[in-house]
Amino acid sequence: MPTIGIIGGSGLEQLSAFQINEEKKVVTPYGVEPVILKIGILGENKLVFLSRHGQEHTIPPSQVNFRANIFALKEVGCDYILATTAAGSLKEDIKRGDLVILDQFIDFTKHRFSTFYEKFEPHKPIHTALAYPFSEFLRKKIIIACQKLNLSFHEKGTVVTIEGPRFSTIAESKMFKMWGADVINMSIAPEAILCNEAGLPYAAIAMSTDYDCWKEDEVPVSWEKVLEVFGENVKKVTSVLLETIESLNKEN
Repeated sequence: MPTIGIIGGSGLEQLSAFQINEEKKVVTPYGVEPVILKIGILGENKLVFLSRHGQEHTIPPSQVNFRANIFALKEVGCDYILATTAAGSLKEDIKRGDLVILDQFIDFTKHRFSTFYEKFEPHKPIHTALAYPFSEFLRKKIIIACQKLNLSFHEKGTVVTIEGPRFSTIAESKMFKMWGADVINMSIAPEAILCNEAGLPYAAIAMSTDYDCWKEDEVPVSWEKVLEVFGENVKKVTSVLLETIESLNKEN
């Protein structure tokens, strides 16, 4: 059976029905603090759960050690990575509570390490192809799960990842819309890049919680509102994860 890594974003610091057998602290070459992983089973599936912002949400998005996280998931033998994220909608038709199965990203972060390659071997440069940053195999599994569960979702979506932890200005939000982004968040871009460099198939489910601040008839986004909407809809994300995990087990 495959080992499936789950990266829980804001609002999903834990995964219900997950039987934890071990809490493992993985030391990595990327920082002093070890990465805490919860390892166990869900039904017949081996899972490794990582809380992106820490178990008590103490790590701001701009301070997440993405390289350490992905290194640790690779180190313990994950075959696939499924991630969740709260996101702001940049489109009228992406409503609060809708799921978006991401297929592209725009990296608007500024101060993050987004590669494992700080130095190349002589005459051996490595430039990772990222035309298609999300695993189409995993995306199709998630889409089928959403269809089976009869959820409101969007099969494709471009996410723009900002540095955070602040939210966008109105000017920025409108600019991202002009760029063609569908949703906005603070975590996906470096994570997707690093998974591709590590050879880990990666897919992400974005939950729309707000309209950022471009929509003039809406109150601008607040953290409290993000958590409120995600909390009301977290069962949707969990159910999609469980259904996808089960289908991956059957595949193997």
